[in-house]
Amino acid sequence: MRVPFLDVGATYTELADELDAAHRRVMERGWFVLGDELGAFEREFAAAVGASGACGVASGLDALTLSLRALGVGPGDEVIVPAMTFVATWLSVSATGATPVPAEPDPRSGGLDPEAAERAITDRTAAIVAVHLFGLPVDVEAVEDVSRRHGLRLVFDAAQAHGARYRERPIGAFGDASAWSFYPAKNLGAFGDGGAVTFGDPAVGDRVCSLRNYGSSSKYVHDEQGTNSRLDELQAALLRVKLRHLDAWNLRRRAVADRYAVELADLPLDLPPEPSGRRSAWHLYVVGVDRRDELADHLAEADVGTSVHYPVPPHRQAAYAELNDRELPVADRLAARSLSLPIGPHLTAAQVDHVVAAVRDFAW
Repeated sequence: MRVPFLDVGATYTELADELDAAHRRVMERGWFVLGDELGAFEREFAAAVGASGACGVASGLDALTLSLRALGVGPGDEVIVPAMTFVATWLSVSATGATPVPAEPDPRSGGLDPEAAERAITDRTAAIVAVHLFGLPVDVEAVEDVSRRHGLRLVFDAAQAHGARYRERPIGAFGDASAWSFYPAKNLGAFGDGGAVTFGDPAVGDRVCSLRNYGSSSKYVHDEQGTNSRLDELQAALLRVKLRHLDAWNLRRRAVADRYAVELADLPLDLPPEPSGRRSAWHLYVVGVDRRDELADHLAEADVGTSVHYPVPPHRQAAYAELNDRELPVADRLAARSLSLPIGPHLTAAQVDHVVAAVRDFAW
Protein backbone atom coordinates (compact mmCIF):
# COMPACT_ATOMS: atom_id res chain seq x y z
CA MET A 1 0.00 0.00 0.00
CA ARG A 2 1.26 3.49 -0.89
CA VAL A 3 0.86 6.24 1.70
CA PRO A 4 1.92 9.68 0.41
CA PHE A 5 3.16 12.17 2.95
CA LEU A 6 0.31 14.48 1.88
CA ASP A 7 -2.20 14.14 -0.94
CA VAL A 8 -2.81 17.78 -1.90
CA GLY A 9 -4.82 16.85 -4.97
CA ALA A 10 -7.42 15.04 -2.86
CA THR A 11 -8.84 18.37 -1.73
CA TYR A 12 -9.93 19.12 -5.29
CA THR A 13 -11.31 15.62 -5.77
CA GLU A 14 -13.52 16.03 -2.69
CA LEU A 15 -14.69 19.57 -3.42
CA ALA A 16 -14.60 19.68 -7.22
CA ASP A 17 -18.17 20.90 -7.72
CA GLU A 18 -17.88 23.70 -5.16
CA LEU A 19 -14.43 24.76 -6.37
CA ASP A 20 -15.45 24.72 -10.02
CA ALA A 21 -18.47 26.89 -9.20
CA ALA A 22 -16.27 29.41 -7.37
CA HIS A 23 -13.83 29.48 -10.28
CA ARG A 24 -16.63 30.06 -12.75
CA ARG A 25 -18.09 32.84 -10.61
CA VAL A 26 -14.80 34.77 -10.68
CA MET A 27 -14.26 34.20 -14.40
CA GLU A 28 -17.76 35.38 -15.26
CA ARG A 29 -17.49 38.45 -13.04
CA GLY A 30 -14.24 39.50 -14.72
CA TRP A 31 -12.75 41.23 -11.65
CA PHE A 32 -9.51 39.65 -10.50
CA VAL A 33 -7.77 41.94 -7.96
CA LEU A 34 -9.11 43.60 -4.78
CA GLY A 35 -12.73 42.73 -5.42
CA ASP A 36 -15.75 41.30 -3.68
CA GLU A 37 -14.35 37.77 -3.27
CA LEU A 38 -11.34 39.03 -1.33
CA GLY A 39 -13.49 41.26 0.85
CA ALA A 40 -15.81 38.37 1.66
CA PHE A 41 -12.95 36.00 2.38
CA GLU A 42 -11.27 38.54 4.67
CA ARG A 43 -14.46 38.89 6.72
CA GLU A 44 -15.09 35.14 6.87
CA PHE A 45 -11.51 34.23 7.72
CA ALA A 46 -11.24 36.90 10.44
CA ALA A 47 -14.40 35.54 12.06
CA ALA A 48 -13.12 31.98 11.85
CA VAL A 49 -9.83 32.75 13.62
CA GLY A 50 -11.21 35.14 16.23
CA ALA A 51 -9.85 38.41 14.81
CA SER A 52 -11.65 41.68 14.19
CA GLY A 53 -10.27 41.97 10.68
CA ALA A 54 -8.03 40.45 8.02
CA CYS A 55 -5.97 41.62 5.07
CA GLY A 56 -5.19 39.14 2.28
CA VAL A 57 -1.66 39.24 0.88
CA ALA A 58 0.42 37.28 -1.62
CA SER A 59 2.24 34.86 0.70
CA GLY A 60 2.93 33.88 4.29
CA LEU A 61 6.32 35.58 4.11
CA ASP A 62 4.68 38.83 3.01
CA ALA A 63 2.14 38.46 5.83
CA LEU A 64 4.96 38.38 8.36
CA THR A 65 6.99 41.16 6.73
CA LEU A 66 4.05 43.52 6.35
CA SER A 67 2.91 42.82 9.92
CA LEU A 68 6.30 43.90 11.23
CA ARG A 69 6.44 46.95 8.96
CA ALA A 70 2.94 47.99 10.01
CA LEU A 71 4.05 47.82 13.64
CA GLY A 72 7.00 50.11 12.99
CA VAL A 73 9.82 47.56 12.98
CA GLY A 74 12.76 48.59 10.81
CA PRO A 75 16.50 49.15 10.47
CA GLY A 76 18.39 49.25 13.76
CA ASP A 77 15.80 47.11 15.56
CA GLU A 78 16.20 43.58 16.86
CA VAL A 79 13.39 41.02 16.75
CA ILE A 80 13.34 37.86 18.87
CA VAL A 81 12.61 34.80 16.70
CA PRO A 82 12.49 31.07 17.46
CA ALA A 83 15.62 29.11 16.63
CA MET A 84 13.41 26.22 15.48
CA THR A 85 11.21 27.35 12.60
CA PHE A 86 11.00 27.61 8.83
CA VAL A 87 13.42 30.23 7.54
CA ALA A 88 10.59 32.53 6.42
CA THR A 89 10.11 33.64 10.02
CA TRP A 90 13.66 34.99 10.02
CA LEU A 91 13.54 36.31 6.45
CA SER A 92 10.58 38.51 7.31
CA VAL A 93 12.63 40.27 9.98
CA SER A 94 15.58 40.71 7.64
CA ALA A 95 13.26 42.12 4.96
CA THR A 96 12.35 45.03 7.25
CA GLY A 97 16.04 45.86 7.81
CA ALA A 98 15.87 44.64 11.40
CA THR A 99 18.05 41.87 12.88
CA PRO A 100 16.64 38.46 13.86
CA VAL A 101 17.84 37.32 17.30
CA PRO A 102 17.26 33.59 17.89
CA ALA A 103 15.94 32.17 21.15
CA GLU A 104 15.90 28.48 22.03
CA PRO A 105 12.69 26.46 21.66
CA ASP A 106 10.87 24.38 24.22
CA PRO A 107 12.62 20.97 24.03
CA ARG A 108 9.35 19.03 23.77
CA SER A 109 7.11 21.08 21.50
CA GLY A 110 9.72 23.03 19.52
CA GLY A 111 7.79 26.25 20.12
CA LEU A 112 9.42 29.41 21.40
CA ASP A 113 10.51 29.16 25.05
CA PRO A 114 9.24 32.38 26.71
CA GLU A 115 12.08 32.39 29.24
CA ALA A 116 14.67 32.01 26.48
CA ALA A 117 12.99 34.83 24.58
CA GLU A 118 13.20 37.08 27.60
CA ARG A 119 16.91 36.34 28.06
CA ALA A 120 17.51 37.43 24.46
CA ILE A 121 16.02 40.90 24.92
CA THR A 122 18.34 43.91 24.63
CA ASP A 123 17.79 47.66 24.53
CA ARG A 124 17.43 47.34 20.73
CA THR A 125 14.65 44.73 20.82
CA ALA A 126 11.46 46.02 19.21
CA ALA A 127 9.33 42.91 18.79
CA ILE A 128 8.89 39.17 19.25
CA VAL A 129 7.73 36.79 16.54
CA ALA A 130 6.37 33.59 18.09
CA VAL A 131 5.51 30.60 15.88
CA HIS A 132 2.64 28.20 16.45
CA LEU A 133 4.93 25.41 15.28
CA PHE A 134 3.51 22.34 13.52
CA GLY A 135 -0.02 23.52 14.41
CA LEU A 136 0.41 23.64 18.21
CA PRO A 137 -0.19 27.04 19.81
CA VAL A 138 2.82 28.43 21.63
CA ASP A 139 2.34 29.35 25.32
CA VAL A 140 0.48 32.51 24.34
CA GLU A 141 -0.05 33.98 27.82
CA ALA A 142 3.61 33.56 28.77
CA VAL A 143 4.82 35.17 25.54
CA GLU A 144 2.29 37.99 25.89
CA ASP A 145 3.50 38.59 29.44
CA VAL A 146 7.12 38.93 28.27
CA SER A 147 6.19 41.31 25.46
CA ARG A 148 3.96 43.42 27.72
CA ARG A 149 6.53 43.80 30.51
CA HIS A 150 9.21 44.89 28.06
CA GLY A 151 7.00 47.09 25.89
CA LEU A 152 7.51 44.99 22.73
CA ARG A 153 5.27 44.43 19.73
CA LEU A 154 4.11 40.83 19.31
CA VAL A 155 3.44 38.99 16.05
CA PHE A 156 2.30 35.38 15.93
CA ASP A 157 3.41 33.30 12.96
CA ALA A 158 0.30 31.17 12.44
CA ALA A 159 1.29 29.76 9.05
CA GLN A 160 0.84 26.18 10.29
CA ALA A 161 -2.02 26.63 12.72
CA HIS A 162 -5.32 27.28 10.90
CA GLY A 163 -8.05 26.28 13.34
CA ALA A 164 -5.83 25.93 16.42
CA ARG A 165 -7.10 27.25 19.76
CA TYR A 166 -5.56 28.52 22.99
CA ARG A 167 -7.70 28.21 26.13
CA GLU A 168 -10.72 27.63 23.89
CA ARG A 169 -10.09 30.85 21.94
CA PRO A 170 -9.07 30.88 18.27
CA ILE A 171 -5.41 31.88 18.02
CA GLY A 172 -6.10 34.83 15.74
CA ALA A 173 -7.36 36.75 18.78
CA PHE A 174 -3.92 37.32 20.31
CA GLY A 175 -0.98 39.71 19.90
CA ASP A 176 -0.68 42.77 17.69
CA ALA A 177 -1.05 40.69 14.52
CA SER A 178 -1.09 37.11 13.31
CA ALA A 179 0.45 36.12 9.98
CA TRP A 180 -0.98 33.22 7.96
CA SER A 181 0.14 31.26 4.92
CA PHE A 182 -2.18 29.60 2.42
CA TYR A 183 0.55 27.59 0.71
CA PRO A 184 -1.17 24.53 -0.85
CA ALA A 185 0.10 22.08 1.80
CA LYS A 186 -1.37 24.06 4.72
CA ASN A 187 -4.52 23.03 6.58
CA LEU A 188 -6.19 25.86 4.68
CA GLY A 189 -4.30 25.85 1.43
CA ALA A 190 -4.82 27.82 -1.77
CA PHE A 191 -4.07 26.60 -5.30
CA GLY A 192 -0.86 28.59 -5.33
CA ASP A 193 0.73 31.05 -2.90
CA GLY A 194 -1.29 33.27 -0.62
CA GLY A 195 -1.38 34.68 2.87
CA ALA A 196 -3.19 36.99 5.28
CA VAL A 197 -2.66 39.18 8.30
CA THR A 198 -5.31 39.22 11.05
CA PHE A 199 -5.49 41.85 13.73
CA GLY A 200 -7.51 43.36 16.54
CA ASP A 201 -6.55 47.01 16.07
CA PRO A 202 -8.08 48.45 12.87
CA ALA A 203 -5.15 50.87 12.58
CA VAL A 204 -2.79 47.89 12.14
CA GLY A 205 -5.07 46.44 9.49
CA ASP A 206 -5.31 49.73 7.61
CA ARG A 207 -1.53 49.99 7.51
CA VAL A 208 -1.06 46.41 6.28
CA CYS A 209 -3.73 46.85 3.60
CA SER A 210 -2.07 50.06 2.46
CA LEU A 211 1.41 48.53 2.39
CA ARG A 212 0.21 45.55 0.33
CA ASN A 213 -1.16 47.90 -2.33
CA TYR A 214 1.79 50.18 -3.16
CA GLY A 215 1.38 52.15 0.06
CA SER A 216 -1.93 53.48 -1.21
CA SER A 217 -5.01 54.36 0.82
CA SER A 218 -6.90 55.56 -2.27
CA LYS A 219 -6.28 55.15 -5.99
CA TYR A 220 -3.14 56.93 -7.22
CA VAL A 221 -2.47 58.37 -3.75
CA HIS A 222 0.62 56.79 -2.15
CA ASP A 223 1.26 57.63 1.48
CA GLU A 224 4.46 55.57 1.82
CA GLN A 225 6.65 53.14 -0.08
CA GLY A 226 4.60 49.97 -0.15
CA THR A 227 4.70 46.87 -2.31
CA ASN A 228 2.46 44.74 -4.52
CA SER A 229 1.28 41.85 -2.36
CA ARG A 230 -2.41 41.14 -2.89
CA LEU A 231 -4.33 37.90 -2.49
CA ASP A 232 -6.08 37.62 -5.85
CA GLU A 233 -9.80 37.14 -6.37
CA LEU A 234 -9.56 33.59 -7.67
CA GLN A 235 -7.53 32.34 -4.70
CA ALA A 236 -9.87 34.16 -2.32
CA ALA A 237 -12.92 32.48 -3.90
CA LEU A 238 -11.33 29.03 -3.70
CA LEU A 239 -10.23 29.62 -0.11
CA ARG A 240 -13.78 30.59 0.82
CA VAL A 241 -14.88 27.13 -0.28
CA LYS A 242 -12.16 25.33 1.63
CA LEU A 243 -12.66 27.46 4.76
CA ARG A 244 -16.14 25.94 5.12
CA HIS A 245 -14.51 22.50 5.42
CA LEU A 246 -11.54 23.43 7.63
CA ASP A 247 -13.00 22.30 10.95
CA ALA A 248 -14.07 18.93 9.55
CA TRP A 249 -10.68 18.36 7.95
CA ASN A 250 -8.92 19.29 11.20
CA LEU A 251 -11.04 16.71 13.02
CA ARG A 252 -9.83 14.09 10.53
CA ARG A 253 -6.23 15.13 11.27
CA ARG A 254 -6.93 14.85 14.99
CA ALA A 255 -8.29 11.33 14.55
CA VAL A 256 -5.02 10.31 12.88
CA ALA A 257 -2.98 11.98 15.63
CA ASP A 258 -5.03 10.21 18.30
CA ARG A 259 -4.45 6.87 16.60
CA TYR A 260 -0.69 7.44 16.42
CA ALA A 261 -0.62 8.48 20.08
CA VAL A 262 -2.19 5.20 21.13
CA GLU A 263 -0.45 2.83 18.74
CA LEU A 264 3.08 4.28 19.01
CA ALA A 265 3.12 5.11 22.72
CA ASP A 266 5.31 2.15 23.74
CA LEU A 267 8.05 2.82 21.16
CA PRO A 268 11.25 4.84 21.79
CA LEU A 269 9.81 7.91 20.09
CA ASP A 270 9.16 11.40 21.42
CA LEU A 271 5.54 11.90 20.40
CA PRO A 272 4.26 15.46 19.87
CA PRO A 273 2.68 16.98 22.99
CA GLU A 274 -0.63 18.77 23.28
CA PRO A 275 -0.54 20.55 26.67
CA SER A 276 -3.75 21.35 28.52
CA GLY A 277 -5.37 24.50 27.17
CA ARG A 278 -3.72 24.24 23.77
CA ARG A 279 -5.60 22.61 20.90
CA SER A 280 -3.39 21.76 17.95
CA ALA A 281 -4.46 22.05 14.34
CA TRP A 282 -2.23 19.00 13.70
CA HIS A 283 -0.68 20.48 10.60
CA LEU A 284 2.23 18.08 11.10
CA TYR A 285 2.82 15.03 13.26
CA VAL A 286 6.48 15.33 14.19
CA VAL A 287 8.17 12.64 16.26
CA GLY A 288 11.64 12.74 17.75
CA VAL A 289 13.86 9.73 17.16
CA ASP A 290 17.59 9.15 17.49
CA ARG A 291 17.86 7.02 14.34
CA ARG A 292 15.78 9.40 12.26
CA ASP A 293 17.31 8.71 8.85
CA GLU A 294 17.22 4.94 9.34
CA LEU A 295 13.54 5.07 10.26
CA ALA A 296 12.80 7.31 7.26
CA ASP A 297 14.55 4.86 4.93
CA HIS A 298 12.66 1.95 6.46
CA LEU A 299 9.34 3.71 5.94
CA ALA A 300 10.25 4.61 2.36
CA GLU A 301 10.83 0.92 1.67
CA ALA A 302 7.30 0.31 2.98
CA ASP A 303 6.03 3.02 0.59
CA VAL A 304 5.24 5.44 3.42
CA GLY A 305 6.09 9.06 2.71
CA THR A 306 7.78 11.12 5.40
CA SER A 307 9.43 14.52 5.64
CA VAL A 308 11.80 16.39 7.95
CA HIS A 309 10.78 19.71 9.52
CA TYR A 310 13.42 21.12 9.59
CA PRO A 311 16.76 19.42 8.86
CA VAL A 312 18.81 22.64 8.91
CA PRO A 313 17.64 25.33 11.34
CA PRO A 314 18.00 28.95 10.23
CA HIS A 315 21.11 29.63 12.32
CA ARG A 316 22.93 26.89 10.37
CA GLN A 317 21.94 28.19 6.93
CA ALA A 318 24.34 30.03 4.60
CA ALA A 319 21.78 32.84 4.46
CA TYR A 320 22.67 33.56 8.10
CA ALA A 321 26.36 32.70 7.99
CA GLU A 322 27.11 35.23 10.71
CA LEU A 323 25.17 33.00 13.14
CA ASN A 324 26.51 29.61 12.03
CA ASP A 325 28.67 29.34 15.15
CA ARG A 326 25.86 30.30 17.55
CA GLU A 327 25.34 27.69 20.27
CA LEU A 328 21.68 26.69 20.19
CA PRO A 329 21.80 23.05 21.30
CA VAL A 330 18.06 22.56 21.83
CA ALA A 331 17.23 23.67 18.30
CA ASP A 332 20.09 21.59 16.87
CA ARG A 333 18.91 18.48 18.71
CA LEU A 334 15.32 18.91 17.53
CA ALA A 335 16.47 19.40 13.94
CA ALA A 336 18.59 16.24 14.09
CA ARG A 337 15.83 14.03 15.54
CA SER A 338 12.59 15.24 13.93
CA LEU A 339 10.61 13.11 11.49
CA SER A 340 7.15 13.97 10.19
CA LEU A 341 4.66 11.14 9.62
CA PRO A 342 1.65 11.40 7.26
CA ILE A 343 -1.32 13.17 8.84
CA GLY A 344 -3.34 14.66 5.98
CA PRO A 345 -7.14 14.81 6.21
CA HIS A 346 -7.53 12.39 3.31
CA LEU A 347 -5.68 9.43 4.80
CA THR A 348 -7.84 6.32 4.90
CA ALA A 349 -8.07 4.08 7.95
CA ALA A 350 -6.20 1.41 6.01
CA GLN A 351 -3.39 3.84 5.22
CA VAL A 352 -3.06 4.82 8.87
CA ASP A 353 -2.96 1.11 9.76
CA HIS A 354 -0.13 0.68 7.24
CA VAL A 355 1.87 3.58 8.69
CA VAL A 356 1.50 2.23 12.21
CA ALA A 357 2.49 -1.28 11.16
CA ALA A 358 5.53 0.01 9.23
CA VAL A 359 6.76 2.10 12.17
CA ARG A 360 6.32 -0.82 14.56
CA ASP A 361 8.14 -3.11 12.14
CA PHE A 362 11.31 -1.02 12.40
CA ALA A 363 14.24 -2.80 14.08
CA TRP A 364 14.01 -0.87 17.32
